Amino acid sequence: MAESAKPPQGMDDVDAVTRAVLTASRLLVAISARSLAAVEDRVTLPQFRLLVVLSTHGSAKLVVLAERLGVKPSTAMRMVDRLIAADLADRQINPDNRRETVLQLTPEGRRLVEDVTARRRQEIASIVARLKPGPRAALIDALTAFNEAGGEPDAMVGDSGIHPLGWADVPSQQE
Repeated sequence: MAESAKPPQGMDDVDAVTRAVLTASRLLVAISARSLAAVEDRVTLPQFRLLVVLSTHGSAKLVVLAERLGVKPSTAMRMVDRLIAADLADRQINPDNRRETVLQLTPEGRRLVEDVTARRRQEIASIVARLKPGPRAALIDALTAFNEAGGEPDAMVGDSGIHPLGWADVPSQQE
């Protein structure tokens, strides 16, 4: 954090923290964009987010998937149709209710999510490695507190051991 962005000693300066987090978010968005650049000819950012949701939560009905993405079912259906055409997702009959279909990743879709996530992880790790141990430990504490305040689960969850982008269900404003 630049010296001018540091709050005065003993003060909790919300504006200074907000500026620092906003700056960090620009860096993280840039890293995200670079990690997606290798697959931008295959998927858009919203389509990738859908793949991540399927990767994180597993098979889902269209209505559930749309809800998790915060979009209308018709929007989710258009994205799903494009991903199916690209062999990144597919529809299957729900084994629990044969009148329903569920959407899931194909092996190629799973590989795409894993590859993009690995590129992102590598770039973030290279930045973190340049931090000295003290600031690195402080960053863990600060980001953990920030994520908890925002209701974001830890990135290391789920059967796969990783929540690829941290896109969990977004809590509603009414909660």
